[in-house]
Amino acid sequence: MRNHHHQEPRSSSSCAACKFLKRRCTSNCIFAPHFRSDEPKKFAKVHKVFGASNVSKILTEVPEEQREDTVNSLAYEAEARLRDPVYGCIGAIALLQRRMVELQVDLALARARLARCTASVTSSLPNSASASIAGMENFGECEFPVSCGGLIDGFGSNDNNQSEWSQDGPAGSDFGQFPYMF
Repeated sequence: MRNHHHQEPRSSSSCAACKFLKRRCTSNCIFAPHFRSDEPKKFAKVHKVFGASNVSKILTEVPEEQREDTVNSLAYEAEARLRDPVYGCIGAIALLQRRMVELQVDLALARARLARCTASVTSSLPNSASASIAGMENFGECEFPVSCGGLIDGFGSNDNNQSEWSQDGPAGSDFGQFPYMF
């Protein structure tokens, strides 16, 4: 277990927090292990949302082995709060949950349509194996609804899907931003 007064050796440069606050970085700086000098934006965002004094208080109250996770949580929440000042992380979570429900509905519709198509193709096939291969051309009669994203016709293309999504707003959303990376 680490001693609370022992700090890991670091370079002689100030940490990002001390640089931002324009103060001298001491050997027992609470920010130094978590806000490296090469990550100035990380501290700037955390400071803007929570304030340096509050972050310092939080870090002193948290056990040392949990501080890195605490700083990562603060940084994530600060980034989310700056992107969405009203809802923060909850807005991102709600957006992803809504998208998941929509995709589950689309999947259920696609599975139901596939089951109906498979049943209609199977019932129209004769019993011989050679005839069953020839009967597969009837499978093309099954069309997948647009609400399923065109599943077969438009798989991988977004021209039909974008108009549907733009009504709710997620069409322009970049889901690659979640989770936020620091």
